[in-house]
Amino acid sequence: MSDPQEQTDRDEDRGSERARESAAAVTGTAVDDRPRGAQDQDGWVSAAWSPAAVNPPAPRPGGPAVAQLDERSIVRERGDRPSHGWRAGVFRMSRGLVNPGLGDAERARQELLARIRRPLRGAHRIAVASIKGGVGKTTVTACLGLVLSENRGDRVIALDANPDAGTLADRLTAETSVTVRDLLDNITTTRSLTDVARYTSLAGRLQVLASEQDPAASEAFDRDEYERVSAVLTRFYNIVLTDSGTGLVHSAMEGTLALADGLVVVGAPTVDGASRAAKTLDWLVAHGHAEQVEQAIVVLCCDRWSREVDRDRIRDYFAARCRAVVEVPFDAHLATGGRIELPELRPATVDAYLALAAHVADGFR
Repeated sequence: MSDPQEQTDRDEDRGSERARESAAAVTGTAVDDRPRGAQDQDGWVSAAWSPAAVNPPAPRPGGPAVAQLDERSIVRERGDRPSHGWRAGVFRMSRGLVNPGLGDAERARQELLARIRRPLRGAHRIAVASIKGGVGKTTVTACLGLVLSENRGDRVIALDANPDAGTLADRLTAETSVTVRDLLDNITTTRSLTDVARYTSLAGRLQVLASEQDPAASEAFDRDEYERVSAVLTRFYNIVLTDSGTGLVHSAMEGTLALADGLVVVGAPTVDGASRAAKTLDWLVAHGHAEQVEQAIVVLCCDRWSREVDRDRIRDYFAARCRAVVEVPFDAHLATGGRIELPELRPATVDAYLALAAHVADGFR
């Protein structure tokens, strides 16, 4: 008769054997509960269920790269949903079962938006300038500010630094009762974003700081005062757009150019519009701003144009001197000279300003 203790041990061994077989059947893998480093009959070392097998060590420096767990790598591709044209119609009618994907135009717009949303650390000041009036400089400032503010998550403000009763606020909010002069008069007590907002008006998500409407008072807006205002704005806003006013030799313009991180020069595809834009670049180079000219963006406002003018030659000329050239087509909504509403612009006009904003964002440091 066998010893009762031996019988109990044999029952426990059979129970453990059945448990291992059940685990192997479920997982489809062999189960080995021998201590790490134990040898089998053939002398092979078993590593099953060892800590290294369960939790593999991190790759050594210089070893194969490990894929990151982010949305792009772990979420199955769903396909971009079209929102315009026949592709959007097919997608809606099929309730999402048929997705023809994005068209070339919509895909290009998404690529522009990705560039516009480029991260920005600190503040970035953009000067919009022209040596000639009437070419659309204020319109460009307003539309660029609207596009940047509507498509980014940070704070954008447009400052009218025109010393001759500028019209930037008229084009955006029609609110000119509070101006940059009021901010200057109370600048020592302006310590927060809420304090600054007392002197601005709102167009969508764009903050607007109007220029002084009294020409006699606005003449006092000089370089020192511009720099004081700029110092306050860059504390609370990520992007500061400056509508610098007509001409380049007034005092405020000196401060604008000295502090600008980016430059937009506005012209037109006409003899006088193109030549004045070229002279603007020449003046900037002659006064020590050659690097800004190389990184500048030239905007050609096509409100006026003629078939007798070689637009390709004008575009190529500025492309050789500057970082980018953007042509803004004629738009009846902008031609009225009234308040600007982005939804009222033609799609081609919106695309032009998206391209301009993307080029601006490319210059973020």
